[in-house]
Amino acid sequence: MRTNSISMNTKKMVKLAMMVAISCVLVLLIRIPFPPAPFLVYDPADIPIYITAFAFGPIAGVLVTLVVSFIQAFVLGGDGIYGFIMHFVSTGAFAIIVGILYQRNKTRKNAVVALVIGIFVMTLIMCIMNLVVTPVFMGVPVEAVKTMLLPIIIPFNLLKGGINGAVTFLVYKRISQFLHDE
Repeated sequence: MRTNSISMNTKKMVKLAMMVAISCVLVLLIRIPFPPAPFLVYDPADIPIYITAFAFGPIAGVLVTLVVSFIQAFVLGGDGIYGFIMHFVSTGAFAIIVGILYQRNKTRKNAVVALVIGIFVMTLIMCIMNLVVTPVFMGVPVEAVKTMLLPIIIPFNLLKGGINGAVTFLVYKRISQFLHDE
């Protein structure tokens, strides 16, 4: 029994590591500047994190978010501690919400509800984080950040979350069997 438990844990760890690797590859391959504010860049790196939260729950989603955020911020030339904090808090919150909501009732309808709630919460958190963290790390006055909320920050985060959520919804069921194979 103990050997079987270790084997299942090892398989799960390998799958989580694979999701981290896919996320890192996606952030390297696909980067699209947001036209109204080219300093904001869309990447699909959160899709494997969203899938992880669906497949393995909120703790696994947050764990993968932590590792991916660290690698993106400090290894792949991201925004250092600023990028790490912003990504980990916003995507981690998304993973918790989606993981909890989807684990309760694994239906297509509940997946959509979980994604929509996750996207709105992530967007709200990014507004708050931009108001608090951006002035500290980027030296941008709070008033300047406030003027960017409605025309730039909110649309960007809704768009990024929406695209990543839609792709997650379209591919999750197709790959869930692989993720759950023991």
